[in-house]
Amino acid sequence: MMVKVTIVGAGNMGRAIGARLAGQENRLQVLAPTAEHATGLADELGDGVTGGGVDDTVEGEVVVLATPYDGALDFVAQRGNDLTGKVVVDITNPVDWASFDRLVTPSDSSAAQEIAARLPEGVPVVKAFNTTFAGTLSSGEVAGQQLDVLVAGDDQDAKEKVIRLVESAGLRAVDAGPLRRAQQLEHLGFLHMALQESLGSEYGSALKIVTP
Repeated sequence: MMVKVTIVGAGNMGRAIGARLAGQENRLQVLAPTAEHATGLADELGDGVTGGGVDDTVEGEVVVLATPYDGALDFVAQRGNDLTGKVVVDITNPVDWASFDRLVTPSDSSAAQEIAARLPEGVPVVKAFNTTFAGTLSSGEVAGQQLDVLVAGDDQDAKEKVIRLVESAGLRAVDAGPLRRAQQLEHLGFLHMALQESLGSEYGSALKIVTP
């Protein structure tokens, strides 16, 4: 079944997610603060992908916030009323980039929960893609292992819609539970980034759930 997806952000993660979803019976729209960046990425992705500025109509029934955390907060503050009836996907890791030693969200919250609190009541937020890197998303695997995407959310229908999107992109979706688990997912995403220097993997590693 075709799903209309709006990706907010035309950076590395927006490009990688768009590349996985394009051509998989999904209709994609890319929005970015600089419309030319969005239209350029849309042209690159092909397959009828459209692009525009962040003030344009949000066409997708699923809206992926592929921006830094501050950008995601700004977008929902400005466009929150336009997201009613849609599923919002938060991929951010709210890292303090100046110190790179902590997350900037309250200790009892997460980026996903902070975003949800700023949206109109009833707009579901799903956490996904924050433990994956752009390069590994583009390839869909690491060392021959299918990439895992950990997914958390309170609205089961919304979560299942995102899980189906992940699976349509050739990735393995892992249900991580309710939205409050986004706190742990964001700490895990931060840890994965922090390990890159010691691993020497240059953001080419992946977190994999292995079961018997």
